Amino acid sequence: MKIEYKSKEKQLRYDKAYLKMALEWAKLSHCKRKQVGALIVKDSMIISDGYNGTPTGFDNCCEDEEEKTLWYVLHAEANAIMKVSKSTNNSNGATLYITLSPCKECSKLVLQSGIKRVVYVKGYKDDSGLRFLEKAGVEVRQIKEEELAE
Repeated sequence: MKIEYKSKEKQLRYDKAYLKMALEWAKLSHCKRKQVGALIVKDSMIISDGYNGTPTGFDNCCEDEEEKTLWYVLHAEANAIMKVSKSTNNSNGATLYITLSPCKECSKLVLQSGIKRVVYVKGYKDDSGLRFLEKAGVEVRQIKEEELAE
């Protein structure tokens, strides 16, 4: 028997607070087209964070001369997951808070990392990543930006 420690209202309050933090974290991205922030939370603690950008050691420019995103730019959730892998933490059972829902490539990383919940603000143009996560049993929830002010 699983015991629920947080009420739905309390969980929603925490979800909104972490999404607001992820929105702030997104502002650290140097990308012009899209700034995305991510937090990984486990046992009520932020165990990792990330934003979209270039790999360590590369110029912070994310777009080419035609304003297209460079192929090697890392997505926010990939950065956060990689950060966990370099630490003593693990993301089994954690929640990913992200400002833009995961693409299909990042969804595979999310699933393999053991993350059990994904809470996001905006939907990515292709929702196949979200459908993949739902099919795999990961809880997916959207809280739109206008709801964060409530």
